[in-house]
Amino acid sequence: MVGNGMAGARTVEEILARGGREMFDITMIGDEPYGNYNRIMLSHVLAGETTADDDDIVLNPMSWYRENGVTLHAGDRAVTLDRFAKSITCESERVVEYDILVVATGSNTFFPNMDGLRESDGRLGRGVFGFRTIADTNGMLQMAQSRDGVTAVVIGGGLLGLEAAYGLRTQGLTVNVVHSPGHLMNQQLDERGGQVLRAKIEALGVGVHTAVRTTAVLRDDAGNVTAVAFNDGTSLPADMVVVTAGIRPNAELARAGGLVVERGIVVDDQMRCEDEGSVYAVGECAQHRGELYGLVAPVWEQAVVLAEHLTGSNPAAAYQGSSSTTKLKVAGLDVAAMGVKSPELDTDEFIQFYDSRTGVYKNVVVRDGRLIGATLMGEIGKAALLTQVFDGKAELPEDRLSLLFDLAGSPDGTSAADLPDDTQVCNCNGVTKGDLVACVHGGAQTLTEVCAKTRAGKGCGSCKGLVADVVAAAAGGELKADPAANWYVPCIPMTKSELIEEVRARDIRSVSQVFAEFATDGREEATAKMPLASLLRVVWGPDWVDERGALFINDRVHANIQRDGTFSVVPQMKGGVTTPDQLRRIADVADRYAVPLVKVTGGQRIDLLGIRKEDLPRVWGDLDMPSGYAYGKSMRTVKTCVGSDFCRFGLGDSTSLGIALEERFQGLETPAKLKLAVAGCPRNCSEALCKDLGVVAVGDGRWEIYVGGAAGAHIRKGDLLATVDSGEAVIALAGRFIQHYREDAKWLERTYDWVPRVGLERLQALLVRDEEDVVAGLDERMAASVAGYRDPWKERTAPKSPAQFAPSLPLLPLPQVPVR
Repeated sequence: MVGNGMAGARTVEEILARGGREMFDITMIGDEPYGNYNRIMLSHVLAGETTADDDDIVLNPMSWYRENGVTLHAGDRAVTLDRFAKSITCESERVVEYDILVVATGSNTFFPNMDGLRESDGRLGRGVFGFRTIADTNGMLQMAQSRDGVTAVVIGGGLLGLEAAYGLRTQGLTVNVVHSPGHLMNQQLDERGGQVLRAKIEALGVGVHTAVRTTAVLRDDAGNVTAVAFNDGTSLPADMVVVTAGIRPNAELARAGGLVVERGIVVDDQMRCEDEGSVYAVGECAQHRGELYGLVAPVWEQAVVLAEHLTGSNPAAAYQGSSSTTKLKVAGLDVAAMGVKSPELDTDEFIQFYDSRTGVYKNVVVRDGRLIGATLMGEIGKAALLTQVFDGKAELPEDRLSLLFDLAGSPDGTSAADLPDDTQVCNCNGVTKGDLVACVHGGAQTLTEVCAKTRAGKGCGSCKGLVADVVAAAAGGELKADPAANWYVPCIPMTKSELIEEVRARDIRSVSQVFAEFATDGREEATAKMPLASLLRVVWGPDWVDERGALFINDRVHANIQRDGTFSVVPQMKGGVTTPDQLRRIADVADRYAVPLVKVTGGQRIDLLGIRKEDLPRVWGDLDMPSGYAYGKSMRTVKTCVGSDFCRFGLGDSTSLGIALEERFQGLETPAKLKLAVAGCPRNCSEALCKDLGVVAVGDGRWEIYVGGAAGAHIRKGDLLATVDSGEAVIALAGRFIQHYREDAKWLERTYDWVPRVGLERLQALLVRDEEDVVAGLDERMAASVAGYRDPWKERTAPKSPAQFAPSLPLLPLPQVPVR
């Protein structure tokens, strides 16, 4: 087997599953120095959501080859094929003889011809990357983390390019995507779908440039990338260039060895190379009936056919080609596509729905009573039904709208129990409903166990909901609860409360120490760093050991990064109250640093947008105001109304109470951002009823306290936690609520999710009635946290690292604010 990628390793797995270990001595040759890994997950590595040695990435570790009697020559590229001597010569000059040869060399990144892309010896130039291997991904991460303010340009706006852009943006880089066609993902989406996708990508802070072709990578005298140039004469600043302009079959070994190669290695229905009796090809390098397949699902089908043919387990096995059906996740957005993407004939039926605000796009194309194409983006709940109809395994409903939406009185037969066993649930790893059911019936007792054994849901993740439904239906309600579901982070088998207890007991103050003490095998996981840093700051306040690598860019520089790499500075205005002197200082700073946008926020503060990173310390010093924490997972602001001072309807001094709350809880680390408000009467001018914690004056010195409200992407009126008789009682109960939220909520869990999960009655029992004697402890720990408050903007006099406030040039020009 030449090739140790997903196609080659899957084929060997299928051969072994059919008794191949007793039939063959299996040797695999791979040019990467690893076992087999899931390339689909590289985007998660780039985004910092996992690491290259995570179990979800590594499909077959080195031990797997030994355990299955497979000889693996890793890190040794096959360079010569001698069909007559039946041998392969490797780069190390090792010669491997064969009786049966399978070529699974996959595909390579396509690098268009352009100036500055390569060195004189043909190697990729410094700062230029593909996005195909672990080495590519590690190279990008190393450059992204080498210094702050790196700007990246991704050439190619298909799936891979958008995943690369999303990952780099998550790392805090300024990112632009350049795509020569007129809209993004033009292979899967029509123009309208591409426009909806563009709006979602731009909302992530990624610049999008379509209908423009890159002609050159520009460099300075030292050879560093400075920009990319376009065919229209314009250019775009860049420190890093990532090329994702498509892939090409890696067929050079086959071509040089005399195999028939057109676009790929030509194979028949048994995956046998043309005019050969003992040489086969499988995967992205193979061309079957004129078609190349760059998706995982067809490769799995090819692997099964080849394994059945070679082992003789099914002499009639034949690959008939694959339908173009796929489910994937693009920059966090679910996409399902099959068949044609738009009508081709005037008689085609075409139903289309789109909402650029939410990123939802749907269409179906019907011809002669048959579904010939469908696209879902942003909401793919109908993907299972559409796949069945597209494959002819379910009838096309008369009401075509039911293909896209659940209609009253129109059952669609999409429940997990109704799906045929051959329905492919996980495209990334070729897992069918039958595989999941068999795993449950074979003794798997939790959803995590089923996913681990079948690999379902281990790719892009778009199938996880359907996997859970199928597994639940198969278990008939007998599936055990998964203990890992309650772990604070996946790599440490403890709940948040257990982890806090151990951290306190062992005096653990650094993220690296938490990993060393508690993580499985002491292994660090990138996705766990920020939640663990948050937990340590909750426990120890300023006395935690600050490890820069555990923090997001916002927390490293105490400002909110913007789409062009500049930062937003929001000084504190307690309760929304300011003074003429503060306003003059803000105006002077805006003039002095040419701030392009000064904006009043919804939290009754002033936002200075477009501050360069290197200017942050001087801006903070000139303002001489505390941080407003508009960038952190922390207590941010307390919004107030005029209250009883000036308003003729005011029943309580909301302004004074709001200021007191903000002074008490300013900057407290929380699992997610926390917004408060105080209203001087039930007219609710400060919107206290839809805040994480809201306080409303109801007369006679009494205040109602509401918790778990929301008015953003989610709308929820807060629940009435209690009515108290004084402002001091408000501050005390608010402190208990916030401290319990800090210690109990999951990472990034807003109060509008946490309060319903815990339950209002439970919160009242704990915090108001003190039925479990926890109030004293909450008060004590909150007092310690408050006492440890340090204004992070004071850090300007003693930076944590030389790069903390290093320049972030080059930057994109911000749009000019119109004069009104």
